[in-house]
Amino acid sequence: MATILIVDDEFSMREFLSILLEKEGYRTISADNGESALKQFESNRIDLLISDIRMPGIGGLKLLEQVKTIDSSIPVVMMTAYASPEDAVNAMKNGAYDYITKPFKVDEIKNVISSAITTKIGNLPPVSDSADGFEGIIGQSAEMLKVFDLIRRISPTHANVMIYGESGTGKELVARAIHNCSNVSDNPFVPITCSAIPESIIESELFGHVKGAFTGAINNKMGLFEHANNGSAFLDEIGELTPIIQTKLLRVLQEREFKRVGGGETIKINVRIISATNRDLEKEVIDGRFREDLFYRMAVVPLRLPPLRSRKEDIPLLVDHFLNKYSKVFNKEIQELSSYAMEVLMNYDYPGNVRELENIIERGVALESSNIILPESLTLSTHRRAERNDRSPATSNNLEDVYNVGLDKFMAEKEKTIIANALERSGNSKMGAAELLKISFRSLRYKVKKYEL
Repeated sequence: MATILIVDDEFSMREFLSILLEKEGYRTISADNGESALKQFESNRIDLLISDIRMPGIGGLKLLEQVKTIDSSIPVVMMTAYASPEDAVNAMKNGAYDYITKPFKVDEIKNVISSAITTKIGNLPPVSDSADGFEGIIGQSAEMLKVFDLIRRISPTHANVMIYGESGTGKELVARAIHNCSNVSDNPFVPITCSAIPESIIESELFGHVKGAFTGAINNKMGLFEHANNGSAFLDEIGELTPIIQTKLLRVLQEREFKRVGGGETIKINVRIISATNRDLEKEVIDGRFREDLFYRMAVVPLRLPPLRSRKEDIPLLVDHFLNKYSKVFNKEIQELSSYAMEVLMNYDYPGNVRELENIIERGVALESSNIILPESLTLSTHRRAERNDRSPATSNNLEDVYNVGLDKFMAEKEKTIIANALERSGNSKMGAAELLKISFRSLRYKVKKYEL
């Protein structure tokens, strides 16, 4: 039986939640202020904390901060009757599991608590180190085993997930794996690529529209969220959404309801949002291109996929998998690569990641006339970033270096070198370095963390 600590200075709210949650099978403990709540942690094993934000003495946000220092694994649900974006952002930033505005719906609080408890004490299967991978994702490197473990731990919850990774790393495969291992795996998984939809119709695609809402709307249409109701919605390339759509999406996440374009009916939904991006969304937030409150709503659980160049021990497994796949597709009996062909693949940098490796093997199988793939059947990109380590582009202004490594990496290394120099000149003072560079302290702190300075 999970134990839930309820903290609120209003007796009626404590009593209401105690009755509601005990009917659901939980054990409850109550406290009327933050000081009393901290004492409860000394004498009880707490599985979940529900706390009001605004209370006399130690407020909810301060309580959240102190609880996380006691046990960072305890999920915390914050409540407030005075909803503000600042409170929501601070709560999620400091580790809150969710943020609920009073008056809330009974089903809403029950769903949030059930999901949070599952996160804390759910029975999880052991991590497998099988070379066959996980849900179609191939790998047994340390980096991928961490990914498999995180998929298993977060799948039973209802927490929103943000998947980070370069193009070709398999973000949609991971999103499907999370859905397929969840408690709603029999319900819809609906993917949508935000960048592939024109700005003029993205709202209609997400929320649907009613007949006559605009020219060409000849029938009512269900949107992504209606199709995904009680299941999972996968929003790929989430960083491409316009500010207007970001605002509308935030409302859906907060209220769990929306209206179709041109419609007046409020539609209730229960959808888990799994999003993905190859952008640095934290930097987008700092630069004002992505809403901070939306970011913390969507990135409750961040999951980072490693690029193929950082897990090269998985390449032989992937090669075997793709050889078997395309030998069947092209009706050939190619079972292996020559040792030199494998060496070529092991030394390549894969700017296109697993997707590029698959294309290389597909072409190799199609072109090879023998039963073993030779180096001449491999077609590799000329953009090979990892092979150009003879000199750092950060110390050169040669345009060839820019063309060789790509503009983004060239500028990143330049920026890293400049920031390191500014820190050195300021005696390792972040504030001093920020003043030298004429950027905000917050921006510098982010860049220091990004470049591991």
